[in-house]
Amino acid sequence: MAVNYLITGGCGFIGRTLVERLVGRGDRVRVLDNLSVGTRNALPAAPAPVEIAVERLGKDWSPLELVVADIRDARATLAAAVGAEVIVHLAANTGVALSIDAPREDCEHNVFGVLNILEAARAHGVRRFVFASSGATLGDQPPPWHEDMAARPLSPYGASKLAGEAYCMAYSGSFGVESVALRFANVYGPRSDHKTSVVAKYLRRALAGEALEIYGDGSQTRDFIYIDDLVDAIEKATALPGLAGQVFQIGTAHGTSIVDLARMVAQEVAAQTGRDVPVLHASSLVGEVHRSVVDISKARRLLGYEPKVGLQVGLKRTLEYFLESMRPTRQEGSSEPKRYGAQRGLV
Repeated sequence: MAVNYLITGGCGFIGRTLVERLVGRGDRVRVLDNLSVGTRNALPAAPAPVEIAVERLGKDWSPLELVVADIRDARATLAAAVGAEVIVHLAANTGVALSIDAPREDCEHNVFGVLNILEAARAHGVRRFVFASSGATLGDQPPPWHEDMAARPLSPYGASKLAGEAYCMAYSGSFGVESVALRFANVYGPRSDHKTSVVAKYLRRALAGEALEIYGDGSQTRDFIYIDDLVDAIEKATALPGLAGQVFQIGTAHGTSIVDLARMVAQEVAAQTGRDVPVLHASSLVGEVHRSVVDISKARRLLGYEPKVGLQVGLKRTLEYFLESMRPTRQEGSSEPKRYGAQRGLV
């Protein structure tokens, strides 16, 4: 039987992959997105998405709908949740650097935004609420990170995600909203070309003929999870019973140093394009966690989650996507291929 899913941030990197998965199996999906990062074109072409104004929303859903609104708008979030059975809350202000530059804006999106969505879920009796959280809630602690560690965020971003987790637990305990928080490790994969995450940034720089920049000595480690594996975890969290109030670390349980990542990217780019990719070092970043590897034993036990795509294979697939997206296309009378330039991002 088809299920009504409300996906906030559904036009973003993770959202568009999840939406495609859900509509492909016959579920009805309503996407709530302010289009600050993603675009309408991110949604699947079939079934054709129907864009609906907030004031026209109702309980009768089309197979795929788009609502252009902001999660900070309580009226819009309340209207968007009408008829929803499951909410996956992906929309957020993402990244440590942005939160340090503008901590109040980070709070408005990541705390008041999640509160609005939870209130909408409570008002409409939504049966399951899945919240996209982050390992940044734990700060810089010895890995592997697990769910029983005390949270010690180093950045406003980590603090705002921790607040979101706390509200999810409170709404499970006080109002019966079955909330599940998933702490995503470093997600990468096809369709991430607009992201400021390190894998996407390195691929853009390499394809633009620029050096891969490493902050500090490069010994910092990250747990890199391929997009399809992450979406598997989200799907399981939306459906399995008995998860109310739970928090899960979602990653691969394997750490990769930034130096090794840069080497792997350079080697893969050289193999597929013949280009030599230089690497340089810069000063360390404020608020950066040094070592990040997650313990996924709880997710394995309760979700039946198991990552399938290793980093070498995942990088190859991601680079192939980047190269394909650069192929010449005629847009507005031009046949110029898409060009990649460097963007700010954390490693």
